[in-house]
Amino acid sequence: MDARAKIVYYCSMTVTTDGEVPVYLKLRGLIAARILEGRYPEGGQLPSVRIFAAENTVNPLTIAKAYQCLQDEGYIDVRRGVGMFVAVGATDRLRVQERQRFLSHIWPKMRAHIARLGISSEELLEREHI
Repeated sequence: MDARAKIVYYCSMTVTTDGEVPVYLKLRGLIAARILEGRYPEGGQLPSVRIFAAENTVNPLTIAKAYQCLQDEGYIDVRRGVGMFVAVGATDRLRVQERQRFLSHIWPKMRAHIARLGISSEELLEREHI
């Protein structure tokens, strides 16, 4: 995978198990997860770079890079002089993207791990209620 393809792939992630993923992409995932959870609703304003950086004890340039990634993907709209806002339709588009990524990249590894541990589907469903 070339460097550009790797960046595009990592930019599409909200959940990662790869310790090699840059901090800005992990933050991109955190923001995307919050959009999916409804903590950052469509049309709603995102925290400023400085506020988000302070809340997460991260360099503001790192936050700006995470926001830029989401903007490049069309999930964030920037209103000059006002701030950054979650784009209309971002939740549905993110959900589709993340479902596809989960089913094609995460679930096969998870399923193999479950099989190695000998966990039954009944046991998994039982644990859901704990």
